[in-house]
Amino acid sequence: MAILGTWLALVARRRTGQFAARTPAGALRVVIALALAIGASELVLNRVHLRPAEWLSAKDEPRRQPDPQLGWTWVPTRTGYKSIGGRVIDYTIDPAGYRVRSADERVDPEQPTILFTGESVMFGEGLTFAESIPAQVGAMTGIQTANLAVHGYGNDQAYLRLETELPHFRRPVAVVSLFMAALFGRNLDQDRPHLGPGLIWLPPKQQSRLSSLVKLLVPYRADTTVERGVRVTQEVLRATSELARAHGATPLLVVLQFGHEEEPEHTLRRRILDNASIPYIFVEIDSSWRLPWDRHPNAHAAHAIATAIVTELRGRLAVATPLEEGKRAEMNEAGHIRATDLQAVSRKGPASRDDMYPCWQFSTRPLM
Repeated sequence: MAILGTWLALVARRRTGQFAARTPAGALRVVIALALAIGASELVLNRVHLRPAEWLSAKDEPRRQPDPQLGWTWVPTRTGYKSIGGRVIDYTIDPAGYRVRSADERVDPEQPTILFTGESVMFGEGLTFAESIPAQVGAMTGIQTANLAVHGYGNDQAYLRLETELPHFRRPVAVVSLFMAALFGRNLDQDRPHLGPGLIWLPPKQQSRLSSLVKLLVPYRADTTVERGVRVTQEVLRATSELARAHGATPLLVVLQFGHEEEPEHTLRRRILDNASIPYIFVEIDSSWRLPWDRHPNAHAAHAIATAIVTELRGRLAVATPLEEGKRAEMNEAGHIRATDLQAVSRKGPASRDDMYPCWQFSTRPLM
């Protein structure tokens, strides 16, 4: 894409000007042909059913279905199979639309439950049910978990789904949500139902199909669009916490970062979260802990994320967490929580510039 842009700017533009100067009539015919081509393309695309940018394939697993409020949800009561990372993974969705271990398993809304919202990372793309973050947290705590995450969701969609599902649970313990600076662009999408300023629900914004295709290929965002997205994301994250507390649950926002946080990501995190004093835990994962040929976290990374969540919930809820034999975390005098594959670093000292923000830092790396 960068090479094409450079060619257009440096070569095609100059040659086009030379051609127009030599043959004005020929240049006019080219312009007319381009206009007709664009019009024809729009007519063709109008006959094609284009899905939102985050749901392009109807046959992708797990299968989705249209939803007038959220844009899409899982097809319930179904098991699908997908080959990813050199393995065939089964995705089983129960009648309520939550991921479960098997078709005969259900999430019991009467039991104490930790609810997880988010997208494919929280859902466990490429991971077995047992390897997913919610399932590992459940195994560590002994508390039932409900996986509400849906592929391609922005933070506003995750909030709307939580708003619908949370009232069904009589004893919610905690609500764990996810924010990734790398996925902030989803919060700017308007080709699906979305929330605007003031958390007003808005239908998909109608625009030409050709324009939608161009925006998908060249995802440019105006400053006003980004600023609006920042404000709405802050409102959504605050509302998520307030909703959890209103139902007697503890909110926990996990900010996930793969590898070193680059300056744009750092600036975006500060701007959205720290400037608004939104509390969160920051979990930095080794960039190599991903699925083969895929950008999603592998089981090793999911375990590290789950351990960070359990560590934080243990402090907030005084939850007894029987970890697997050989993976029991111990707090040493320096305040570091060590497991066989994780080093979690507690709140930074007062000398840090981060001390003014309500943030916990967890960095993961193999122990020496």
